[in-house]
Amino acid sequence: MKRTSYHHGDLRATLMDACLRLIETEGLAAVSLRRVAREAGVSSGAPYHHFADRAALLSALSIDGFQQLAAELAASRAAAATPLSALTDLARTYVQFSRTHPAQFRLMFRPELSQPEKHPDAADAGDAAFQILADTVAECVAAGVLPADRADTLAVAWWGLGHGLASLWLDGHLEKRSEQMGTRAPELVDAIMQAFTTLVTPRGGA
Repeated sequence: MKRTSYHHGDLRATLMDACLRLIETEGLAAVSLRRVAREAGVSSGAPYHHFADRAALLSALSIDGFQQLAAELAASRAAAATPLSALTDLARTYVQFSRTHPAQFRLMFRPELSQPEKHPDAADAGDAAFQILADTVAECVAAGVLPADRADTLAVAWWGLGHGLASLWLDGHLEKRSEQMGTRAPELVDAIMQAFTTLVTPRGGA
């Protein structure tokens, strides 16, 4: 087998990229370390330098995805004019991330990778991404635009709404519904999040 060119330090990233391509083209069931090695153009034993088994490789991809997502969410929050407007921006960023990294996004939320007792690092990475949303809700509470007694509930609600929209878009349903409504999916996402903001803020949003 012809080996692709890579530096030894890039082998881990090369294998992760190959795994994502395999998931995108053939689905998660096709993933094995041997198959990933073949897709990457390396020896069958090469993956074991970085991953003990298939689960370790998938967990690493999940961690990488949550870290990328957290970085994009943090940048979105930093650019927002107010904490309340940031919540719509965070949802937009979350949905866009799912569109840019569909295979990785789906993998990040696989039930077998969401068990902290089996994959603590993946769980920690997911918690860190969610914390950006929770902190933004807390800033809204401090600013007096969201009720303190519902802060935790509202953080989960924003996440659930954003994740639901992301899933609907990935499965093609959101674009279909947007066309029926005479709009586009990105605009519909913003409109939904802004409507939700109006519903949950005591003074109808800000």
